[in-house]
Amino acid sequence: MILYLHGFTSGPQSQKSQALGKRLRERGLGEHFLAPQLPAAPADAITLAEDLIARHEVTTVIGSSLGGYYSTWLAEKFDLRAVLVNPAVVAHLSLQKYIGPQRWLYTGESFDFNLEHVEQLRAIAIPVLAKPQRFWLLVEEGDETLDYRDAVRRYAGATQTVLPGGDHSFTRWNDYLDEIIAFAGLV
Repeated sequence: MILYLHGFTSGPQSQKSQALGKRLRERGLGEHFLAPQLPAAPADAITLAEDLIARHEVTTVIGSSLGGYYSTWLAEKFDLRAVLVNPAVVAHLSLQKYIGPQRWLYTGESFDFNLEHVEQLRAIAIPVLAKPQRFWLLVEEGDETLDYRDAVRRYAGATQTVLPGGDHSFTRWNDYLDEIIAFAGLV
């Protein structure tokens, strides 16, 4: 089972989530995909993900941006494989500038991102990966939101796909869907 975790203010309606779900359905594997709307509070997002992992025998987490930060913690805690797409490396630092009112991209609902949320992110920081070989990093050098070099350093020892150009959305996502499914062990 694959658990897909979206980024900050995003949702399961994102292009990456929708494309992966569609590809899995095309291959007769649609029942092996979970993509929840994550709560704004990181502690609540982690609790939801942990519950899904326990109930659905998740073997692989895929996280985009902030979802990559969450996926790192979950992969380490539960000994899972993880695909990280332009991941937030130090979310508790990079998201401080977003403290205040925010809006979910796909639903338009508003939420407040606050200092307590930043502390919740700090609490799940993983200083050193126990098994970097479980991780696959996908980054594009043109990411305008996060410096891809931070992720390359952070995930040293992991499989890394570093592509020129692109942006924070990871523009070549669809090119990797079948490889991601294989990495997840679903073929």
